[in-house]
Amino acid sequence: MFAGLADFGTAWLGFMNPTSIALGLGGALLGIIVGILPGLSATLVIALLTTITIKLPANNAILVLICSYVGALYGGSRTAILLNIPGTAANAASCADGYALAQRGEAGRAIGIATSGAFTGTLFGVLCLAAFTPSLAEVALAFGAFEFFWLALFGVALSGSIVGDDPIKGWLMGALGLFVAQIGQEGLYAYDRFTFGWDELAGGISLIPALVGAFGLAEVLTALADPVEKKLVQVRDSVLPRFREVFQYWRTVIRSGVIGVLTGLLPGVGEDSGAWMSYAAAKAVSKEKHLFGKGSIDGLMAAETGDMASIPGHIIPCLALGIPGSAPSAVLMAAMIIHGIQPGPMMMISHPHFVYEVVAMTSLATITILIFGLFLVKPLLVILKIRRTVLMPIIFLLCTVGAFATASRLFDVYAMLVIGIGAFFLRRRGYQMAPFVLGLVLGPLLDKSLRRGLVLSDGSLAPFFTRPISLAFAVVTIFAILLYVPAFKAAVRRATGAAGRIVRSALGRHGGEDAA
Repeated sequence: MFAGLADFGTAWLGFMNPTSIALGLGGALLGIIVGILPGLSATLVIALLTTITIKLPANNAILVLICSYVGALYGGSRTAILLNIPGTAANAASCADGYALAQRGEAGRAIGIATSGAFTGTLFGVLCLAAFTPSLAEVALAFGAFEFFWLALFGVALSGSIVGDDPIKGWLMGALGLFVAQIGQEGLYAYDRFTFGWDELAGGISLIPALVGAFGLAEVLTALADPVEKKLVQVRDSVLPRFREVFQYWRTVIRSGVIGVLTGLLPGVGEDSGAWMSYAAAKAVSKEKHLFGKGSIDGLMAAETGDMASIPGHIIPCLALGIPGSAPSAVLMAAMIIHGIQPGPMMMISHPHFVYEVVAMTSLATITILIFGLFLVKPLLVILKIRRTVLMPIIFLLCTVGAFATASRLFDVYAMLVIGIGAFFLRRRGYQMAPFVLGLVLGPLLDKSLRRGLVLSDGSLAPFFTRPISLAFAVVTIFAILLYVPAFKAAVRRATGAAGRIVRSALGRHGGEDAA
């Protein structure tokens, strides 16, 4: 415990310099600006900043990305309150009560409550991140090639639920990502695969052009295809929250923080789930249920606390197991790999102090959103007046420069354009890009682990199913896939219902005997 506190203190001191503080503040501010703009997302800002920060030292680059991640999800609450349009999907639960308060002339109060909920939710998640990640990563050190194969396959299997409601579309995009990851020279013997005699493809499809195309260019095309215009509510009252008003909802903060972290720990459950589940839980136990949807402070606090607490929750399995739980965390994991940090069980060996550095980064991001959220309200709202016809060409230019600058290859620009245009049309048909990136990131790990395992076992598949951890992952992976089969899901519900009735009956008989 004390060694962990010492590592955390050392990590904090490492960021207490003008350069790191400036980068953290800049990343959070840019994230808030992107979050404020309807139609843009945390995934977009992380993908773009990955290209811009590629030459920075790994710690400072990841600091910028985490601060922008936290800032974007927080910034989305502004448009939810003032426009009734969630800046990101995670802020949808804040629309009803936040916009209702704004309509009553209490927009500043709503922003203050949302800022308080975001700050406390992220802070609660940071404490869980510091407490649970090192222990989970140490347990995962027992993994070998066989376990890594199932871990990667489990991550791809979760692509059916990482975004959207159609698991088939998620799996198809995950499989497409796996295929694209196999293009180029394979990792063990440098043999060309799927290059079709094209020398440019021998180097494979780089992560950065793929990320920028899938999330940057596709976002630009989507935003231009679906413009949104709505009247902005003016902020006339104070945004500084009253301490007594915030403190009286401490139960909501703790409950929503726990829900947010737990939903974040579940791969495939996004930040929006943390917000909606926290909102539903707050409404279920509230004595003022009639106020929910009409301007409830409790509901707004629960929604913002839940979605922000899920950010550290998503980072925990991303760092310890190498399984991102949402689209932004998938891109963040890809950025870590680009900067030479491989998330997963081996991280505690290759980068043992990185976990505490991430804790320090996230806590710094928490402080920055509190500062910007309370003292830069009106200047930040000026961003909403920028026309999309001006903003989107700038983002497209950044996409092009970022794709080219990493390796100075014109082929990467072409790859970005092809992937971006393809992603735009796929998104119009309901196919999301997060499973594609997940397959692209986990593809090399799955391929190398499968082949290394087969080499170690002389071509036998038995160790993939007989080793205890491998067997557990195999069962969980197969079960997770079968849950999407309606007949199997119905059978599981009937079995759990029957088991519950048996337990309740047994408890009832036991209680009757005690009474007698």
